[in-house]
Amino acid sequence: MKRLNSTPRQDGYRMPGEFEKHEGCYIIWPQRPDNWRYGGKPAQRVFVEVANTIAEYEKMTVLVNQDQYINARNMLGPKVRVIEMSNNDSWIRDSGPSFVVNERGGLRGIDWGFNAYGGLVEGIYFPWDYDDLIGGKVCELEGVDTYNAADFILEGGSIHVDGDGTCMTTEECLLAPDRNPDMSKEEIEEKLKEYLNVEKVLWIPRGVYKDEDTNGHVDNMANFVRPGEVVLTWTDDVNDPQYERSVEAYNYLINETDAKGRRLIVHKLYAPSPLLITQEESDGVDSVEGSIPRRPGDRMAGSYVNYYTGNGFIALPVFNDPNDERAIELLSELYPDRDIIPIYAREILLGGGNIHCITQQVPARKIPRNF
Repeated sequence: MKRLNSTPRQDGYRMPGEFEKHEGCYIIWPQRPDNWRYGGKPAQRVFVEVANTIAEYEKMTVLVNQDQYINARNMLGPKVRVIEMSNNDSWIRDSGPSFVVNERGGLRGIDWGFNAYGGLVEGIYFPWDYDDLIGGKVCELEGVDTYNAADFILEGGSIHVDGDGTCMTTEECLLAPDRNPDMSKEEIEEKLKEYLNVEKVLWIPRGVYKDEDTNGHVDNMANFVRPGEVVLTWTDDVNDPQYERSVEAYNYLINETDAKGRRLIVHKLYAPSPLLITQEESDGVDSVEGSIPRRPGDRMAGSYVNYYTGNGFIALPVFNDPNDERAIELLSELYPDRDIIPIYAREILLGGGNIHCITQQVPARKIPRNF
């Protein structure tokens, strides 16, 4: 296994769409008491449900700190592989690697730089040193050569690709001054094109309202169903601050084309009603300097778009909201060949993300592992 100083574009590798075939999936076990209430105990039960669900369809690996290994192993089902790996928090979509493939079935990883969503300026937790090593470690577990992109801060939740030359992101996140402050928009775009091997980058202006922990990750706002087709977080309530953001994104997307010149079809995926942190939920989170407080009455960035597209299924976050059924119905229409599996995911949302944020897929490869 090598650390590569070339780029995927130079070597003929591309990042596939999440809807393409997977070999497996990774999750990190939650326990951080200043983010997950009661030391992550309520969240762990939901992570178990997510992991066991995915394990029915694709190989599932859960990474866990040493002090939680036995607990996690006992809680997770027998189809789930549990591996001890030091970590600071559970957002493997963001701290983990992105994977790229080539036409001969090869698989490689990209090890991005990670600074906990803003480093010492606006980062949401400290330290993040273990998390910054996750990308390289997962690539080693997978036995793949790894592109060294440590000089570029990027979270996997800040990008989506269609596997056909197009990347989608938000200006709110990638142009935030606490990510890559010395790079222009044009330089950041060229970096994405080089490492994801895409021809066009779509820049949605902003993410979901109150998605402040991540500076508006695109995976909470919009997702590629397939090339040329997108779902977008939506509300009809003109008095909701989300309305302006959704309209702005919708108008941008319907007036854009993808890398192949296709006009985008945009499906409106209605958001749940505003979800507010309760007093009880707030009381369960440790108050620690340097971490984002969970205050009662604060609105959370609830979204159905933050789903995981797996082999033959969709793991969909739901919230006991009237729009749950609406989301299930739309995704059933858009993914007729996949099981739509709703998972009550408020506990993940309380931590600052959702099902897509806590998962990282490994694309399928056709050649033996390089151990």
